[in-house]
Amino acid sequence: NREGMARYGINTARALGVSIAGLRLLARRLGKDHRLAEALWASEIHEARILASMVADPLAMSARDMDRWARELDSWDLCDQVCANLFERTPHARRKALLWSGRKQEFVRRAGFSLMARIAVSQKELPDSAFGPMLLAIRQGADDDRNFVKKAVNWALRQIGKRNPALRAKALAEAARLRRSGSGAARWIGADAERELLGRAGT
Repeated sequence: NREGMARYGINTARALGVSIAGLRLLARRLGKDHRLAEALWASEIHEARILASMVADPLAMSARDMDRWARELDSWDLCDQVCANLFERTPHARRKALLWSGRKQEFVRRAGFSLMARIAVSQKELPDSAFGPMLLAIRQGADDDRNFVKKAVNWALRQIGKRNPALRAKALAEAARLRRSGSGAARWIGADAERELLGRAGT
């Protein structure tokens, strides 16, 4: 419901309170329909936009369309759902992750780092070299103290580090660098990522 959503920091200005489970069930019934996805997105209703990300065709999503949708993101959960359901599955995902991570708009920037986290989890075939530019982007974005951005930066760093031992070592080195930063946000990101990657979640 809308009250529960608000407690989690979700923008409920245009929300109906429909559950993600309900939206997934509806998306399975509808199947992929890119024209419908565009119409749902144009409605500006929170849940309709999440549903749009579920029924959109990733191969029909142009780079320009992705930029347009990213500019209209207005809540962290919508951002993460669109990245997971749609953006990560497009041919433009890696390029947009790096590009958006340098943008000033809060949810566009979050989308960049959310995409990095999703790519790290889902794109098993990528070589380790694909994550070098992402680790650099994480370093450059770690001083952003906006809550929804710094949490996404942290998420991206942790997920990259969980891919394999070599990337874990690189992520831990980056976390150590961030812990020594003059930025409070960067220090928090580094300490939290290091704690999880070293298996010290309770400390």
